[in-house]
Amino acid sequence: MAEHCPERLPAPRHPQAFYLSEIGKIMQVRKRGAVPLAFVHTYGCQQNVADSERIKGLLAQMGFSFAAGPEDADFILFNTCAVRGHAENRVFGNVGALKEVKRRHPSAVVAVCGCMMEEESAAGRIREKFPFVNLVFGTHVLHRFPELLWEALTESRRVFERGDEGEDARFAEGLPVLRDSKVRAWLTVMAGCDNFCSYCIVPYVRGRERSREPEAILAEFRGLVSAGYKDITLLGQNVNSYGKTLARPVSFSGLLRRLDAVPGDYRLRFMTSHPKDATRELIDAMAAGRHISRHLHLPVQSGSNRVLAAMNRGYTREKYLALVEYAREKMPDLSLTTDIIVGFPGETREEFLETVSLIREVGFTSLFTFIYSPREGTRAARLPDPVPAEEKSLRLRELCAEQEKISATRCAGEVGKTRRVLVEERSPKTGLLAGRTDGNVIVNFSGADELLGRFADVRIVSARNWVLGGELV
Repeated sequence: MAEHCPERLPAPRHPQAFYLSEIGKIMQVRKRGAVPLAFVHTYGCQQNVADSERIKGLLAQMGFSFAAGPEDADFILFNTCAVRGHAENRVFGNVGALKEVKRRHPSAVVAVCGCMMEEESAAGRIREKFPFVNLVFGTHVLHRFPELLWEALTESRRVFERGDEGEDARFAEGLPVLRDSKVRAWLTVMAGCDNFCSYCIVPYVRGRERSREPEAILAEFRGLVSAGYKDITLLGQNVNSYGKTLARPVSFSGLLRRLDAVPGDYRLRFMTSHPKDATRELIDAMAAGRHISRHLHLPVQSGSNRVLAAMNRGYTREKYLALVEYAREKMPDLSLTTDIIVGFPGETREEFLETVSLIREVGFTSLFTFIYSPREGTRAARLPDPVPAEEKSLRLRELCAEQEKISATRCAGEVGKTRRVLVEERSPKTGLLAGRTDGNVIVNFSGADELLGRFADVRIVSARNWVLGGELV
């Protein structure tokens, strides 16, 4: 979703329509083929995917079609992620590879945007080491993308713009969207984060929490349902904090109930849900919902209370487990997924084993696992970290092996049951249809193309660790 528009940033020199029209004219002259082509590559989370869909919507209004790779493109954009060092290094490597593309096609415009570009060090490295990059902009000025691209094209200079959210930041509504799927859709309800977990860079690159007005969310949601989208995910760095910054505060559970009341045949999901702010009211809203998926992504990060305190997570192991127990009581068929960080600075072997015991106790459907990555500017980056990288890698493999056993048991328990599956695609490798259950588990089965984009009842006949096999009922 397009980011907020800070009031104290300078106003555009011209209306948005001017930039869209003028860039279209310029690119018609600069294009190498029949139409100007753009290539947009997204790194990181679903929020970045939603941002890229806004950017592609704007590019489409400028007259661009889209290329499969950077080699054929007249405009190349990388939307970056700053959460882990590995992701940043990959971005720098891939940007560097564009030097040869730019040498062969000097008229091509290269742009880099996203969370990394809100980091002064990363933006500075792009400025110094990659002189062929024409345009750099951060998350806070995404709505000004047409104006910034126009400046890069007409003023014969490199354009760098990092935002300053300001206390009166607001969302830019009404930007066009070109969605990657005709079945699943992302809908941003809030952005930013006020939690300042000691390891996390997000509050520094995405800014403080701010929520969209519920009326704007409801209008976009109704439009998605009317357009036939079957799986709609509400996005926010911490959706449980939704509404706190509004002039008339609205709880996230209240928002869920309003959206769930919209008639239609669809599923409603949300992420990410912070355990500190997840309430019984939220669980009750899920349990009572007609369309709300019985899938909860609830990142625990660690099973050790000492590590959780050092992470500044704001809850204990016991509080997390009590919330899980209440959720399972209200929704016995609930699918739970989580994030785990292995090797947080100072984590002992015993504390790591507390995490292993927690995943056994909860029985997660799946994990998203990461080795701790220090982020410059965060408190955790200044902590002593005596555990060798090899030991952290061993712990990660041990954790994943344990989760594979849990997932295999859970999937085996699905055999013989009939699940309602949203059919999303046909696998080019197997030729089978692929879809997701309400619990967000992938199911492969044979069927006709007419099922694509529709719900189908599928009997589960086989199970692997992460994927189910089925047959159409």
